[in-house]
Amino acid sequence: MRVVSQEAAALEDGQGATESGPSLERRRSLSGGAWPPKSSLYLFRTDGMSCSRELVTGNGRITFAHPTTQQQLLVWRDRPRTVMVIKKLGRELNAQFFEVVRYLGETEGMRVIVEPAMYDEARASRQVEGPWLHTFEQAERERLGDLVDFVVCLGGDGVILHAGALFRRALPPVLSFHLGSMGFMTNHSFDEYKRDLRNLIYGCQNLDTCGSLDSLDGSASANKLGVMVTLRMRLECSVLRRGQTEPDQVYQVLNEVVVDRGSSSFLTNIECYISGRLITRVQADGIMLATPTGSTAYSVAAGGSMVHPNVPAMLLTPVCPHSLNFRPIVLPDYIELELRVPRNARSGAWVCFDGKARQELFRGDAVIIKMSEHPVPTINKTDLTADWFESLERCFRWSERSEQKPLEGYGDGEGEEGEEGDGGAAWGGGGAEAGAESSSGYSSSSDGGASSSDGGASSSGVGVGGGHAAAGDGGRRGGSAGLSPAGSEDLLGPEIAYVAGRPATGLPPPPNGLGGL
Repeated sequence: MRVVSQEAAALEDGQGATESGPSLERRRSLSGGAWPPKSSLYLFRTDGMSCSRELVTGNGRITFAHPTTQQQLLVWRDRPRTVMVIKKLGRELNAQFFEVVRYLGETEGMRVIVEPAMYDEARASRQVEGPWLHTFEQAERERLGDLVDFVVCLGGDGVILHAGALFRRALPPVLSFHLGSMGFMTNHSFDEYKRDLRNLIYGCQNLDTCGSLDSLDGSASANKLGVMVTLRMRLECSVLRRGQTEPDQVYQVLNEVVVDRGSSSFLTNIECYISGRLITRVQADGIMLATPTGSTAYSVAAGGSMVHPNVPAMLLTPVCPHSLNFRPIVLPDYIELELRVPRNARSGAWVCFDGKARQELFRGDAVIIKMSEHPVPTINKTDLTADWFESLERCFRWSERSEQKPLEGYGDGEGEEGEEGDGGAAWGGGGAEAGAESSSGYSSSSDGGASSSDGGASSSGVGVGGGHAAAGDGGRRGGSAGLSPAGSEDLLGPEIAYVAGRPATGLPPPPNGLGGL
């Protein structure tokens, strides 16, 4: 053991030397001497397509200039003049289709483009007539993106996918009306189609607070009304055949690209590369790469997360992996992913893009996937977050559950009555909640927590019929507290619940400090 005198300790602490001790140099602290200014720096954000600079203060502290993603506002500098109207297959929506076409052509004075089949039907049935009605030939599809100002979709999500296939590259803004079965991306009701179309054509939201409009157009009469729009990311998927350096086909995908085993009895063996680096070998029924929009489609059915469409990400989701530790992951949107069939694989694989263009991948073939520079702009009903949660509730019944009933006799049902104890049981210092389970159910506190022994008496409760009482996580709560057999005959049946050998119904709470009666 080292023995240090008080005087030596003071010297080591930099408090100076005593008269009899040696002279030691003082400890150099931050307060001594002049310091040079902190070096200035820049921080650049790049996604491979553009470059922007983050805000760095004068003292070199790094802060965000703005969120990575923001809400988008669509403002027409010139009034739109050309619109394309499409609907789902079949004759079911013909009446609504012709009604919208007539309104846009006759009332709003726009040129209306429809698909060839609907053009022929409109002319044959004399439902729509006018010089403003047009169609296109297959060889003219590439010109649609240069002529159409926005697209009106009648149906479900499949119609939006069809619109993306029609335009292939840059897609105009899409206004979709819910006339299909699910319609996760169709938040507009057809009953209000005239109002929604006018809002899109003329704008409905005042943007006077946006100074960028003044800098783009100095005219005092410039349009400053717009609508909220969601830019939905797409994937650009290139099929590269074995031995080739140029892609065989290129597809724009809104939901997901899936590589699976097809009819083969063998597991799919797929190598995954990111920027040329092997990250994993997939041995499963298949593997998919989904967009945030596609996260609520096939990906969520395969166990993937639901991701807000404005989050810049890609979702790598396995389909029935033969592994206990292969979980879905979320990747940044700037990566370039390659899915390759190894040359020594037992069999090939199959690939499809948004459920279409299904084709076989042979040994050595690959699919290269990256973020497309052409998003799908969909017009919002309110804003992108409100529309997304509304779709979750309407289509998936997300977070829907029977509401917990309040405890009778405890609290007035308007909130938390108070906490007793410090994270332990509801009625005392650490045992289970005073309550018991009948033969048809069990008692629970408002927050879950730990439970007592399975099927017997605990320090605070007796289980009737082999049940157990549950402990609280933060003390007893009033109002919206959890289930309890006390006074809850409709939940647990006519059996009588007991607390410490006495009927629980009508019992007042025990005084504080009693650890379980």
